[in-house]
Amino acid sequence: MKFDLEGRLIQFSVDIIKVADHSMNNSYAANHLSKQLIRSATAAALNYGEAQSAESHKDFLHKMKIALKELRESMVNLKIQKGAELIKNIADIDKLIDENNQFISIFVASIKTSKAKNS
Repeated sequence: MKFDLEGRLIQFSVDIIKVADHSMNNSYAANHLSKQLIRSATAAALNYGEAQSAESHKDFLHKMKIALKELRESMVNLKIQKGAELIKNIADIDKLIDENNQFISIFVASIKTSKAKNS
């Protein structure tokens, strides 16, 4: 089976949206963090999509680094929400944290490999 990072990122974004819409309480903190989580998670997928059409190696690395930054922001957000018990289903949040962590590892490795090939 072909490794489909873009598909996984899209599914991750969909899962984040569903969790944000259905599993969070209606407090100010939950609303604030859920909106930011949706922005950062979807931005990772969107920037990865842009990286696939990069005009240069430098542009590719820039988009990949932005996507990595957004993934790290999403990870911190998920951990805050888990700690504050803002997401009701712990299994959902643990799954999202695991997937997010895998993405971070993939992006770090991809950026390192890309830099090494261009050196």
